[in-house]
Formats: sequence, C-alpha cells, structure tokens
Amino acid sequence: MSHSSIAPFDAAAANERAARLRVMVFDVDGVLTDGGLRYGPTGEIVKTFDSLDGHGLKLLAEAGIVTAIITGRQSDIVAKRAADLRVAHVYQGVQDKRAAFEDLCAKVSVTADVCGHIGDDWPDLPVLTRVGFAACPANAHAEVKARCHWIAHLRGGEGAVREMCDFILRAQGRYDALLAEALA
Repeated sequence: MSHSSIAPFDAAAANERAARLRVMVFDVDGVLTDGGLRYGPTGEIVKTFDSLDGHGLKLLAEAGIVTAIITGRQSDIVAKRAADLRVAHVYQGVQDKRAAFEDLCAKVSVTADVCGHIGDDWPDLPVLTRVGFAACPANAHAEVKARCHWIAHLRGGEGAVREMCDFILRAQGRYDALLAEALA
C-alpha cells in the first residue's frame, strides 16, 4: 500500500503505524529547531532546541525505540545536543538522506516499515515516503504534509517533536507507565 493512500488525519491508521515503531529518525532544522539560523558575531550558527522535545527523545529511548538524526547540515551544536539526549545514531552533512537511512536500517537490522521519520521539507521526502510512520510539524511544507501519516498541531522547535513522541508512546502502550515512573 502506498504511503500517500493513507490520509494524514486517519488517526487509527497513524496509531497502528506508530505502535509498530522500533526506530525513530529526526530531521533537525525546522523539526528539532524552529528552522531559524542565527549567526553569531564570528559567523557561527546558533540553534535553539526545545527542552520538552528533548525529553520526548529520551522517553522514546527509555521505551526501547532507537533514536537517530539525519540532517543536511554539519554542526557541533547538533552533535552536542544529540550526545546530551543520548541519540543512538547521528548523520550530519548528509546530501542523500535516503542512503543515510538505508545505512541506519542496515546498522540496526530493521526494515523501513518499523521506522518512523519526522521532517519538514523536500530533502526529507526520500525518507518520509519509505518509512512506516511519516510525521511532520504543523508548519511543514505542503508537499511534506501531503505525504505524512501524522501531522503535529505544534510547530517545529516549539513542541511538535514532544507531541509526536507522546503519540508514539501512547500508541505503544508505554505512556502511562513512563508517567507513573516520573511520579514515583
């Protein structure tokens, strides 16, 4: 079945797809950040990450879901953030996201149907159209939204990732247990 045949707002289908996830792949600019590129006085790029989004990645890892980043830019900031969040696999400076995704699948011995990806723009389409669970923030490009199984209500860098992580955890029946651990 073609991914585009699933309506983005088919909650039951999105839930079923999220329930099967074993690997979740994240884009950075426009997903883990708001997409803005701020340049410092010496020309360095400064990015702002949402702390709630970051905790969502940690919760996915606690639930046994492998996390990965595939991004077109190369940045020490992304490497630091990924290390802080214990992201298992980081691919930076990637021109061919499909090849990086195939490498990731081979490394963790999974097929695309048990993988998810959240992206916001055309460079993400080669992965979004192959995974079992394609997601995007509310402010993603229209062509991306048209090909996703799940669309956040929130914008990239402003809680969209956490919203998606919570959705996945609920679909896998892990949300309540993780919340109970946090309250203990």
